[in-house]
Amino acid sequence: MFGKFLLYEMSWVEAKKYFARNDIAILPVGSTEQHGPANPLGTDHLVAKVIAEEAAKRTKVLCLPTVPFGVSSHHRQYWGTIFVSPRVFKAYIKDVCLALYYYGVRKVVVVNGHGGNLAALSEVARELRERGLFLSIFQWWTASAKLLPNIFTSEERLHASAEETSVNLALFPQLVATSKTVNEESRKHPTRAEGVTLPLDTADFTSYGVWGKSTTASTNKGKKVLKTVIEELVRHVEALKKARATDLKSKSLV
Repeated sequence: MFGKFLLYEMSWVEAKKYFARNDIAILPVGSTEQHGPANPLGTDHLVAKVIAEEAAKRTKVLCLPTVPFGVSSHHRQYWGTIFVSPRVFKAYIKDVCLALYYYGVRKVVVVNGHGGNLAALSEVARELRERGLFLSIFQWWTASAKLLPNIFTSEERLHASAEETSVNLALFPQLVATSKTVNEESRKHPTRAEGVTLPLDTADFTSYGVWGKSTTASTNKGKKVLKTVIEELVRHVEALKKARATDLKSKSLV
């Protein structure tokens, strides 16, 4: 049984042994961005790291170091937000995956901790599939909303609100300033209309960077979310491990 599952803990000799026997890896990505007055700037990449590494441990699948910066320019008005362009983020993730491809990896599970990364990741996934590398994208809050629909209200499932704060309380209670949690009802932009997408930032809607209600966060709810979403990720990784890389390639009908 292969003992280590974190790439940064391995020597190149140990990594060689893993790649000789496995064609799958896990890549956690996130962002460094504001999460209101109560939560740490590292929320997205810290949570992604924990979820990814726990799933890697349970499935014996290699986990890469976490990518801590993402597509977050819409939070730039709040100090400490470090953002990269979609173009740069996409190119970076693609190169990381192609480096894995060089060593025989044909399946990558991206554990994405920041919703703003999704569009770029989806583009990368389609491009890499054409080259024979299958990339899936897991987002914990999407899984939580489906698997635990009643644990939070809709206003508690928004950015930096009760759900994210609860997960932080379960993982990093020392980093959460519970006395600074706030409830914010987002402002409506005067040009808003059904069917219209506007190039707005978080500051256009909120003062503190919180969408919805965060004061109702709890450690126990956070633990329940983590248990549920990690189990779901493990199921996906195990299924992808068993899948043949040739069956995951793009289909050709012409």
